[in-house]
Amino acid sequence: MKNIAIVTAAVLALGVAACNKNAETNTANETAVENTAATDVNAATDNAGATANADAALNAAGNAVDNAGAAVNNAAAVVENK
Repeated sequence: MKNIAIVTAAVLALGVAACNKNAETNTANETAVENTAATDVNAATDNAGATANADAALNAAGNAVDNAGAAVNNAAAVVENK
């Protein structure tokens, strides 16, 4: 009976050790996933800022083109009225 108790205790100890190792690995994996997700969110936020800046630049360029067109129309009207 003593031998069975010793073997049982050894098997249980190995099982607990294996569980602890898996718990550490699982924790490391979860941390890695969280860090990757945080990096992805930061990149998306940075891209959103760049997109907003690009949109503002395009709007400004569009306004400049509209203003130039209006100036051409005004110049044509002046020439026509002379």
